[in-house]
Amino acid sequence: MAYSFRFQSLQIWQIGSNLSLQLFQVADDLESRKLFRFAEQLRGSVLSITNNIAEGSGSTSNKEFQQFLNFSRRSVFETANILLILANHDTLNLGDLNGFLSTLEELSRKITAFSRSLNHVRGTLRDCRVQGAGGKE
Repeated sequence: MAYSFRFQSLQIWQIGSNLSLQLFQVADDLESRKLFRFAEQLRGSVLSITNNIAEGSGSTSNKEFQQFLNFSRRSVFETANILLILANHDTLNLGDLNGFLSTLEELSRKITAFSRSLNHVRGTLRDCRVQGAGGKE
């Protein structure tokens, strides 16, 4: 598959994008239950994960890209927090919660690994494809 933007080939972006679709459905359900603020917060936090990966991939240096990856990882934690709060208020079932948290934990590890790999690469993202973190497996 040909990609228009570099970030589309990054596994971390792909995982985040798939998770976004699932959590947008949760947000739609929250809205139908008139929990508008929770829906808005959930959409914003999960969207921030992929937005920061995408924006950072356009950086002119790896160090700058790492800053955006850090923002993305922090959004992973924000998303997890929102989901935990929803589950604590019996708004999200534990089965769904555990699945989402597992994906978020995996994504956090992969973002960290990809960010660290950029320390060992001269040049920019164009030169870096890491199996299991940034590059497509």
